[in-house]
Amino acid sequence: MHTYSENKIKAYQQENENRARLLIRCPDQPGIVATVSQFLHEHGANIVTSDQYTLDPEGGQFFMRIEYECPDLLKKKSNMEKDFSLIADKFEMNYDFMYVHDIKNVAIFASKEPHCLLELLWEWESGDLMANIAVVISNHETVREMVESRGIPFYYIPANPEIRKQVEEEQKKILEQYDIDLVVLARYMQILTPDFVKEYKNRLINIHHSFLPAFIGAKPYERAFQRGVKMIGATSHYVTDDLDEGPIIEQDIGRVDHRDDVAAMKKIGQEIERSVLSRAVKWHLEDRIIVHGNKTIVF
Repeated sequence: MHTYSENKIKAYQQENENRARLLIRCPDQPGIVATVSQFLHEHGANIVTSDQYTLDPEGGQFFMRIEYECPDLLKKKSNMEKDFSLIADKFEMNYDFMYVHDIKNVAIFASKEPHCLLELLWEWESGDLMANIAVVISNHETVREMVESRGIPFYYIPANPEIRKQVEEEQKKILEQYDIDLVVLARYMQILTPDFVKEYKNRLINIHHSFLPAFIGAKPYERAFQRGVKMIGATSHYVTDDLDEGPIIEQDIGRVDHRDDVAAMKKIGQEIERSVLSRAVKWHLEDRIIVHGNKTIVF
């Protein structure tokens, strides 16, 4: 691992060994916020940030993200989780305790175009992307040097539709070897099988080079040029079996006009793709996203 990044991660873990996040999804009803706050207070925790949202106060779904500090958290966390299960049963909660010092292991799938991969590597090197980029897998050799020069393992696995299952079995072995928490498709231009998607449900982030739902599928810049659009965009989303229709995490746009050909559109679009994917990955790493159906709540 890059020494600067490794030092940043170690310092971050030390600073946050007593910090955790609690994500909650449940039917809305009176008393949720008060009960959760009282629970944390009784266990000596101090709430740092708290965000909540309801789809409908009259029986809709309620979502909550709390970040808190708690002295000796590593010793307390098992008992806290056990005690909280009683509250969860009462309010019919789905919930997750996420511990900030547990840095997530990330795998990046890349292809020929390196701009999204490079953005993630730059953010990681600077310490702004707080994760362990454990491995990069690509169906092209193009990005090998830029990956290995940073001390990150690189695997070249040729891929095409005819050998998709065989390729994914090889990829899965690598992901298991590095205990991967999140897979990022940084312009990895291959469709994944339903089995692979199911195994990494809501842990598989893609960047699509259009402002979805416009121009789903291949060659969106070419199609945008033919349509004469005045704005192009990019969309980062969780991958599902339906191509480019998974829960959207982040989107952005840029203006174009009649003077911009396909090449110019791609250049403008690539800048948008980089920032959109980077934000989506950071939000996932910071446990800011709750998936509800085919939508996301992003705190």
